[in-house]
Amino acid sequence: MLTATYTLVALSVEQANVRLSVLSFQKYVQSTLTRQQSLTLAQLEYACETLERLYQACSWRKVELYLIPALRQATQRADQLLDELSRLNGLALDVVRRLKDGAGRAAPHGVLAGREDHAASGEEPQFGHVSAFCEAIDSFCTTLLQRLEKEEKELFAIARSAICGDAWFAIANKLLAHDAQVAEARRSGADDPAAISLAPRLAPPAAPVDSIDVRMPAVQLAQAARARALPRAAGAD
Repeated sequence: MLTATYTLVALSVEQANVRLSVLSFQKYVQSTLTRQQSLTLAQLEYACETLERLYQACSWRKVELYLIPALRQATQRADQLLDELSRLNGLALDVVRRLKDGAGRAAPHGVLAGREDHAASGEEPQFGHVSAFCEAIDSFCTTLLQRLEKEEKELFAIARSAICGDAWFAIANKLLAHDAQVAEARRSGADDPAAISLAPRLAPPAAPVDSIDVRMPAVQLAQAARARALPRAAGAD
């Protein structure tokens, strides 16, 4: 059982990193965006970009990659819980898609206005109001936090009792190989989506807030990839 304990501790550390990232972004939205009458295009893009990174970070966790597949093979006792986790995942993804679509429709106007601004102008909002936008983000964060809590309190308990010793040993080996791959990719600068740390750009200025650090070694940074692609594209021309 020592291998099981080691594995669950390692997974718990990863869970804590994700939780901290989600809570940091939720705090930023609550302390900054919700206090504004309107949002700039830069703020909309930043919020949607961070939402997508947080969602992708959750999708690339070791719990998703290694523990859940092993648990599905070991027992059917977790099927109902896994269905609930999938439902929460779907809710979070739906928020990401809706907000990205709404931000895209607001882009030509360069701003997402508040309720008073839309009422004064007599125009229908392109996506919604600032309050609705922030409420959707809060819903996304709450959903991810609920999933993390269910995994730690319920999924880990089932896994500990249902997965056999050999399977735990195999999972632990995969975790070690995963970490080694991450370290190697970082040293070589390879574009490995499972090895690039998420480090979102700083939030557009609105009020003093702590910088948000999404610390999951999980997903390739889209901005970094684009930055590396631009010189190659220029050379091709």
